[in-house]
Amino acid sequence: MIDLYDNETNKLLGSITESELQLLLDVLEEEYINDQDYYINQATIDMIADGRASDHLLQLLRSAIGTADGVEIKWERR
Repeated sequence: MIDLYDNETNKLLGSITESELQLLLDVLEEEYINDQDYYINQATIDMIADGRASDHLLQLLRSAIGTADGVEIKWERR
């Protein structure tokens, strides 16, 4: 399993599967080769909500954003 965290607060947001992580890696921009943090906003969610992302992943990301414009997340394998 993969744990997602709020990069600023280090708060655990939830866990995702390898396939959900791979989707994020496929669609999000990496600043460097081993990048493990990403900025997520509503446009990001809209982009992956085309049937590629699971309901679980979409809900987790929506909860992470809350009422903010976006959130920086990071991931770690357990």
